[in-house]
Amino acid sequence: MIRTGIRRGLPLFAAALAALPALHAQEQGRGRKYKPPPPTCKISVTVVKAWDGKPIEDAAVVFHPMKGERDDGNMELKTNEDGKTVLNMIPVGDTVRIQVIADGFQTYGGDYDLPNDTRDVTIKLHRPTRQYSIYESHPDQSASNQSNSQNSKNQQQDSQSSQKPQP
Repeated sequence: MIRTGIRRGLPLFAAALAALPALHAQEQGRGRKYKPPPPTCKISVTVVKAWDGKPIEDAAVVFHPMKGERDDGNMELKTNEDGKTVLNMIPVGDTVRIQVIADGFQTYGGDYDLPNDTRDVTIKLHRPTRQYSIYESHPDQSASNQSNSQNSKNQQQDSQSSQKPQP
């Protein structure tokens, strides 16, 4: 009976002795070094219409984590029926550039600092406006454009008259 107990206990004892050096190596710092991830910020983005505040469903919200002035990748999420999307992956203290793209609305982009563990952002999208063209007259710049164009016409006339031979 004693011999059967020894026969059963001997393999367990051998396994414990084999595991002992592995545990000792962990204490000495030779094992795999685990570095926990930094704390992250929960960013909640709500996308609404600028004129009535109603949510915009299925808008693309692109998060660009910034390392200094450089873009460090991106992640795109879509808004739900309440116009909301949430991301919980960007470290606290970083800066994120948020870009919103939705059909029938102007594209939005802005930088946000993440000093705390949560950040709520509401983005109001506008309807697209007419494209700006340098070939059209603009009422807010008409006075300065007219004086500039008059000056350039005078300069052209002066240069042409100086190039004509005198009789």
